[in-house]
Amino acid sequence: MPYVYLAIPLAPLLGAIIAGLFGRQIGRAGAHWVTIIGVAVSFALSLWVFKHIVLDGAPVYNEAVYTWMATDAFRFEVGFLVDNLTALMMVVVTGVSLMVHIYTIGYMHDDPGYQRFFSYISLFTFSMLMLVMANNFMQLFFGWEAVGLVSYLLIGFWFKRESAIFANLKAFLVNRVGDFGFLLGIAAVLMYTGSLDYMAVFGQADQLAATTIEVLPGTEWNLVTVIAILLFIGAMGKSAQVPLHVWLPDSMEGPTPISALIHAATMVTAGIFMVARMSPLYELSEVALSLVVVLGALTAFFMGLLGIVQNDIKRVVAFSTLSQLGYMTVALGVSAYSAAIFHLMTHAFFKALLFLAAGSVIVALHHEQDMRKMGGLYKYMPVTFVTFLVGTLALIGFPGFAGFFSKDAIIESVHASSIPGAGLAYWLVLLGVFVTAFYSFRMFFLVFFGEERMDDHARAHLHESPRVVTVPLVLLAIPSAIIGWIAIEPLVFGDFFAGAITVAPEHDVVGEVGHHYHGQWSFILHAFQAPALWLALGGVATAWFIYMVRPSIATAARERLGFLHALLDRGYGFDEFNNQVFARGTLALGRGLSSQGDARVIDGWLVNGAARLVGWGARVVRHVQTGMMYHYAFVMIAGLLVFMTWFMFA
Repeated sequence: MPYVYLAIPLAPLLGAIIAGLFGRQIGRAGAHWVTIIGVAVSFALSLWVFKHIVLDGAPVYNEAVYTWMATDAFRFEVGFLVDNLTALMMVVVTGVSLMVHIYTIGYMHDDPGYQRFFSYISLFTFSMLMLVMANNFMQLFFGWEAVGLVSYLLIGFWFKRESAIFANLKAFLVNRVGDFGFLLGIAAVLMYTGSLDYMAVFGQADQLAATTIEVLPGTEWNLVTVIAILLFIGAMGKSAQVPLHVWLPDSMEGPTPISALIHAATMVTAGIFMVARMSPLYELSEVALSLVVVLGALTAFFMGLLGIVQNDIKRVVAFSTLSQLGYMTVALGVSAYSAAIFHLMTHAFFKALLFLAAGSVIVALHHEQDMRKMGGLYKYMPVTFVTFLVGTLALIGFPGFAGFFSKDAIIESVHASSIPGAGLAYWLVLLGVFVTAFYSFRMFFLVFFGEERMDDHARAHLHESPRVVTVPLVLLAIPSAIIGWIAIEPLVFGDFFAGAITVAPEHDVVGEVGHHYHGQWSFILHAFQAPALWLALGGVATAWFIYMVRPSIATAARERLGFLHALLDRGYGFDEFNNQVFARGTLALGRGLSSQGDARVIDGWLVNGAARLVGWGARVVRHVQTGMMYHYAFVMIAGLLVFMTWFMFA
């Protein structure tokens, strides 16, 4: 079994190395075949592990496979923890990655960096697998930083574009802020437990909860709260929670396949997975849970509003990712970890589908991304149209589709929670349902219906994408439609995560909601009595009326509500604040240190000042050397008198 677990991450790593180092020798076809085979092997083995662990009930695997460094105090190891949570994440990561790899053959067909791109996305898959399979904080941090590094390379893949370089640098810097908190949290774990192994740390969780530390002079903080908040700061960066969300929309500068991979199965899901894995720590701190639920709710609602004013098709889908990550974070904050992971899984399928379908549209229109230059595409691209519709219905939570089951499970769990902040969160996620439906169907109607707004050249060459693009769309549309039916009962209301996730009895909101669960049809019927479904339908109807029946309403609203539109278009000013305070502030600080610290203090006072001091001393001392004997005799007698006086009175 250890060899199987080793093969799962190493197969895509091997493909990445071969495509990256020997891309010229094996050619374009060789690069995509070696990486696709590597990810396919990983996916097949992940399915086998899922069957072995989940379906056959095999014992959890938790072993170290390599000791990197050992001292008398600490051990740093590479090891795997494979339980139901890990097995599910492995299938999601490798399955979505495989579809993205296949799709990339068509999307990147004419790109000169073809081999390099396949190497990067395969390396991305390896990094995420190492993260989710880790059984200790050191390996978790390795995978955490590896996905950050590869995302930097992929967002800036078209490095000749200044916007791409700016975007990948922005992602790198923002994630460094989050990772600084994450590293401090890991350091605190090691300092107070003496171990980085998950099970060893969780075994001491009660001791951590009983310990207080002085973070600031005169203030006592519960240690487990400090650790949980520091770890969540890392999750805020990776999973793009306010205010560390600003890098995610700009990640659209990378090619569409990597947008799908980052937003669906890797990178942004890392923070959600990490908090769920750390549930034994979070359950001991309501302060940390309250922080998680409030920030998640703010992200879910206010980032969704930004999707309304976007005209770039990829940016609309990107802001929907921000909003949906907020829903997952809210679920974590109310201890509905199973609902959060369930939504992570369903979101991976329908968000990958939406991004890849958007990419199909972009390629068909010769890389046009502005929805104002689209329209009427359903006649030309029927497969893309149907699969895009499936993804959109799943995203808004239409009854029966995957997103409906996972999103409604989160909303009901938040409604049942008594965690401080859950009341505010409930109203925000509820209003977010209307917002999601509105911007999603605004995008859908502008792209596929209405007048054809593309130029004559684009219209003349419009056609459905090749099978290498449409087949992954169909394969992703299937789980986007049906996976909710299959998975809601075992994942959310069953004991699927027993042993992998810890929930305190007083926080068991999923169990409370589960008392009223009587099957999928009952869940759907209950939705008709709840406000979420009607808000979603209201959002769809509003989008249809404004953009299909009375488009003048949108123009009039933009003119009359110019300030609000500008505020949303500027993303509430987060980028401006960061540029003014942090970017320009750092430059101003650097200039000040250069002109005042370096030029005046170091050069002026220390270097040149020392030289001037020596010169002044030399000018003074030279007057002592007169060459007159009586001067020297006088100094000797005066010195002798001083010494005699000193000795007498001493």
